[in-house]
Amino acid sequence: MKRLVLASGSPRRKELLEQVNLQFEIIVSRFEEHHSQSVPPSELVKQLAFGKANDVLTNASDAIVLGADTVVTLDHDVLGKPESRQHARQMLKALSGRKHIVYSGVVILSSEQRSQFYEATEVEFWDLRDADIENYLDTGEPFDKAGGYGIQGFGAAFVKRIHGDYYSVVGLPISKTLRELEAFGIFPEIQR
Repeated sequence: MKRLVLASGSPRRKELLEQVNLQFEIIVSRFEEHHSQSVPPSELVKQLAFGKANDVLTNASDAIVLGADTVVTLDHDVLGKPESRQHARQMLKALSGRKHIVYSGVVILSSEQRSQFYEATEVEFWDLRDADIENYLDTGEPFDKAGGYGIQGFGAAFVKRIHGDYYSVVGLPISKTLRELEAFGIFPEIQR
């Protein structure tokens, strides 16, 4: 059986891989992310995903390594993870009542093969009241999430509609990822 390694400490990506019965291990990448506004978001997420996967592959050369990265963009500006409560508040106010694009990039690497792709999903928020934002900030959920919200958590209450892959907004477009992993000989374990 081929060894699959997730180059991420993201609990959401871990849960998605477990949800589809993939056998994998986790080695958290030490790659330092830098968000450049001069690189298109579709390229940025692939570059960051590659950096993470390649970092782990150098120490796990016998493995197939999966790296991923997700960014939220509003008016072509990348919104990273909020640095403070005030920063998260500003992000959520900026997203209120508007559409934004979430990009997730995926890179799968082995010593012989490479696959990379991205998904872009449009998300529209309801108009948010100040009380909604403050209550959400009190949950602590926004602080480790790109754009300051998690669609899979309480942040779902802000989402009016999405157009595209829901799981890409969570952090890993799992359906496309599974199809790409097949080329590496990685398949879900089906328990009968």
